[in-house]
This record gives sequence, structure tokens and C-alpha cells, in this order.
Amino acid sequence: MKNYKEFYINGQWVNPVEANDYPVINPATEKTIATISLGNKQDVDIAVLAAKKAFSSFGYTSVEQRIALLEALLKQYKDNYDAMAHAISQEMGAPIDLAINAQADTGKGHIKSALSALKKFEFERTIGNAQIIKEPIGVCGFITPWNWPINQIACKVAPALATGCTMILKPSEIAPLSAHLFSQMVHDAGFPAGVYNMINGDGMGVGSAISAHKDIDMVSFTGSTRAGIAIAKSAADTVKRVTQELGGKSPNIILDDADIEKVVKRGVLSCMNNTGQSCNAPTRMLIPQSHYQQAVDTAKATAAKVKVGSPEEHGHHIGPLVSESHFDKVQGMIQQGIDEGATLLAGGVGKPDGFETGYYTKPTIFTDVNNNMTIAREEIFGPVLVMIPYESEEQAIEIANDTPYGLAAFVHSADANRAKRVARKIRAGMVSINNAAHYYTSPFGGYKQSGNGREWGEFGFDDFLEIKSVSS
Repeated sequence: MKNYKEFYINGQWVNPVEANDYPVINPATEKTIATISLGNKQDVDIAVLAAKKAFSSFGYTSVEQRIALLEALLKQYKDNYDAMAHAISQEMGAPIDLAINAQADTGKGHIKSALSALKKFEFERTIGNAQIIKEPIGVCGFITPWNWPINQIACKVAPALATGCTMILKPSEIAPLSAHLFSQMVHDAGFPAGVYNMINGDGMGVGSAISAHKDIDMVSFTGSTRAGIAIAKSAADTVKRVTQELGGKSPNIILDDADIEKVVKRGVLSCMNNTGQSCNAPTRMLIPQSHYQQAVDTAKATAAKVKVGSPEEHGHHIGPLVSESHFDKVQGMIQQGIDEGATLLAGGVGKPDGFETGYYTKPTIFTDVNNNMTIAREEIFGPVLVMIPYESEEQAIEIANDTPYGLAAFVHSADANRAKRVARKIRAGMVSINNAAHYYTSPFGGYKQSGNGREWGEFGFDDFLEIKSVSS
């Protein structure tokens, strides 16, 4: 069992002010694989002081200096890529091939994307008699989740470093191994002491201390909408900037001219990816009534082929949910769907056969769902798909937008112009047409209760910059 009780503060690994041991559980085995310590407000105060001191010099470094440091970080990441993939697989249960090909790749992708943006970013320009300068906002606080752990760490840390900010990271206490490894990479890359700091802790302790701290200039949070609201309220007293990437209930609109069998199969598999633990997963499949039975038959056949397996095994399968408490939540939502009268097409409550140990869940699909049901409105964050019929294109758009969320949407049509027309009417920050990929250079973020601000590529820089006008 590994000991990760130290925090990374002011360029070195240090013990917490007070020991508060917390077990890290492998969700596939339900066994403790590491121990961390949960920090407190005093630990945050020490880290903020270090970051504030470091900002007085790092905030004025040249673009060339920051490029060199990010290039060194990218090298460290590449050198430790396999270790990162295995850490993610162990801490949150991602199947090893998914961890290698997707989860770990996000860290490398965001560092490369930030580097590319930094090399051409316009920090100064002149308008009339004014010099317009974009300057780093200062000390940043990052609170990141467990579902794509290094993705959310890298897409915050990389642009913050690129723009000259200093920072304190609180990774998820459920999945902290990847953050520990990443912190060592930052150290080995040679960033000045105090620029980057990492403290383990829970939301009530370290998370609350970060969001309320008077010397933290901005907070970037990824997680549930409920927690995001609490963070925004806590941050309001110090009028700090708050950016958030929150929940989602993304519609997958299949238009009547689409290849029904092909896009339904793809939609089912996409929803189940990462065991459904993705904020932008296409969890609401909207199908024209005239093709509904065909879609249902295809979805049932596809679900039967979705395999559940150990994260250690190679192949295309889904692993366990991240924790016992999350398993209980997803199970409760599946039961609620049954209680509200939806038809269970595949899966259901309980664990799959042969998986008594581990937080494994059956790939589940509900049909005969209407958009007023709880399973159609609330984020389940598990391998659960709901299939909703519609009568017309206009009704499909209405159902798609009838949600408090607005993170992502998917549109499928044989007519590209028609798909684009529908996409323009969807109130979501990201729309994929016919399964188009979302690259690291595109903005990531949502409308409504899916949050505010944007991450990824050059769009991720803006939230870390203040705008100064110098007239002469």
C-alpha cells in the first residue's frame, strides 16, 4: 500500500499541519491501495502564502520562459505516461486500455494545446491611444473531480501556467494518485517554488477554504451543480472570479433521415463509455416516433454486447463505478426509473452476474421515457441511457432544450445543412454533428446550470487573464 500523505507546497513535499488519514479505495477490488491525508484551512493558508509570493515574480516572466517550462512539463508527462495511465485505472476503475488511450492522453493533449496557444497568443495590442494588456489574474484555486482526473487537472493547470498565474490544486480525495504523480512532474520540470501547490482534502475542508480565501483571485471548479452553487456563494464575499464546469444531461438527437441502426449503436456505446461517468455523455436519446421500435431493437442488441470487466483486463469493456456511495446513488436512480413507470429494456438494479466484489453496475437502458421523469432530468452519472420518442423536428429541439443543463448535444442527420440548422437551435456549449470529435483546441463548457467560462486551448486562457488599458 502506498503512502501519499504529503502535500506539495512551495516546491517541496511537506507533511500536513495535522494528520488526517484517508484511504484510497480501488473500486474494482474494494481494497485500500493508498493512504492520503486530508488537509485543512491552515494547510491552504500556507500554500496560498507560497503562491502569492511566487506570483510577484512568476507573473512577470516572459512568454519564452513559460514556453520552456511547459515544454519541460510535457517531456516529463511523456516520460511518465504509462505510470499515469495505471494510476488512473487503479484509482477510479477505468479499464486499462481506456486509461492508456483516452484518460492519460488528455493530460498530454492539454499541455500541448496550451503550449501551441501560448506561442501565438496576443497578450498586448493597441486601440486608439490605449495599450490593451492581458495580465495574469493572480493566485488561482482549482477543485477537480474523479471521473476524468488528469483531464480536469491539466486543462486548468496548463493554461494557468501559460498565462503566468500561480495556483493551489485540490484534486478529488477519491482519485488522488494521478494528481500526486502530476505534482512530481511539475517539480521535475523545474517550475519555481510556490508557482504550483497541491493539497489533498475534501470539499468541506480544503474546498471551502479555497473558495472563501481572501488571497485567492479566482476559483475554477469541475463537479456537480450542487457543489458549484455552494462554491459560488462562498466565493461571493471576496468577489473573486469563479468559473465552473458542472453537470449535464446531453441530448442525442437522431433525425428521421439518419442511419438509425448505425447511430443508435454508436449512441449506446458512447453513453456507456467510462461507465457513464462523463458530464457530456449522450444520456438522452431522442428518436423519431416512426423509427422508435427499430431504435429500441438496435439498442437492446447493442446493450447485450456491452461487456463488464476488470480494469486490469485489456479490451473494450466498462469497469466499475468509482465508489460505494456513487454505486448506491446510481442504483437508486435506476430503481426510481422503474418506479416512475419507464420500461426497462436492458440492465436494471443489482450487480452483473459474476461481480459480487467491486462497484460494478449493469449497462441499463430505459424506453417509454418522457422528459418529465427523474431519469430524464437528473444527471445519473452511470451507464444508464433513456430513450425518448418525438413526433417532429421542432418537438425534438423543444425536448432537447427542456433541461436545466446545457453542456453538450449530439445531432445525427444525412443532411449536413439540416444538422447544422438544428445545432444552432440547441442551447448547449458544444454540439457534435454525426459523431464529430471534440479536439483539444475547441472550447469546452456549457450554458445554464452546466456552468460558466470555457476551458481547452486558447479559449482556456481568458478566464486566467485580467484586461488592463493604459492610455497615453
